[in-house]
Amino acid sequence: MKRFSLVLVSIFVFLVKSSYAQTSSSSQSNINWLTLEQAFQAIQKEPRKILVDVYTGWCGWCKVMDQKTFSDPKVISYVNEKYYAVKLDAEQKEDIVIGDKKYTWQNGYNQAGIALLQNRMSFPTIVYLDEKFNMIQPVPGYQDAPNFHKIIVYFGDNYFKKGEWDKFQKEIYPSLYGMASR
Repeated sequence: MKRFSLVLVSIFVFLVKSSYAQTSSSSQSNINWLTLEQAFQAIQKEPRKILVDVYTGWCGWCKVMDQKTFSDPKVISYVNEKYYAVKLDAEQKEDIVIGDKKYTWQNGYNQAGIALLQNRMSFPTIVYLDEKFNMIQPVPGYQDAPNFHKIIVYFGDNYFKKGEWDKFQKEIYPSLYGMASR
């Protein structure tokens, strides 16, 4: 009977630990996506850069980024640590209010999407904003996880302020992540 009780207790402890491990790791299993309004509110309390994924429902490469790039554990971890991540459907019909500015839907697109893309409607485009909601740079086009990770580190850790993308990707990034220079 003691042996049976010990086995039951062992199984219970294993199940509790497994459940806890799944709960702990699931908090980092997805990017914590916000709306543009939520990100604007969040930077008022805790300033961080903002990454805006401007997409449309019909964009095939946007869906590939969702499935492959935004599901990469390294990308998820870095984005959740350094950014407020926003998903913005450029064709969203609901108004978007940021501070005292209201963005409405006109001619097929929400004006917030048009402003962020600087009238260059290309999908997907990731727009990087600083901690005060000012534009850093939009980066159009599909990015696989390794290239996207380079870009988010470049902006997230302020390497962009030196304006040396080539040096960053060939020398600095590889040294940060223990890779040989290419």
